[in-house]
Amino acid sequence: MAQNDLILFNQHIEGLGDGTHDLDANTIRAAIIDSTQTPVATSADPRWGAGGTVNFDTDEVTGGGNYTAEGQDISGTWSQAAGTGTFDATDISAWSQHASNPTDARWIIVYDDTTAGNQCICAVDLGAVFDMTTGDLTVAWNASGIYTIS
Repeated sequence: MAQNDLILFNQHIEGLGDGTHDLDANTIRAAIIDSTQTPVATSADPRWGAGGTVNFDTDEVTGGGNYTAEGQDISGTWSQAAGTGTFDATDISAWSQHASNPTDARWIIVYDDTTAGNQCICAVDLGAVFDMTTGDLTVAWNASGIYTIS
């Protein structure tokens, strides 16, 4: 894995198929975890909280400053054309440098805050542990969406 790589959880793809996720109506959030766990696509039932097999919430970074526990909302729209589904996230996730920010940010976890158990969608690799007290952390979601499924 490398900086900016995105890992789409297999369980999320299944959730799209069985109607668990409504990416137009549900609240999608981006939160930050430390390096305790390494997310992989095959993580069984990844959640932001209890109820699944993998609980990324237990490894959320701590601190204060400009990072709010449970992360921040990502607005977007879901569309489908010619067999390709796209979630177009319009927000930029940004946490400005602050002396009280977490010092051990490693992964961004995107999860569906509306589903039972807050099922995870994907993880973004920050490339290495990032000290949010020394600089801004900004994720400019790709204009064509967080991900595309063909």
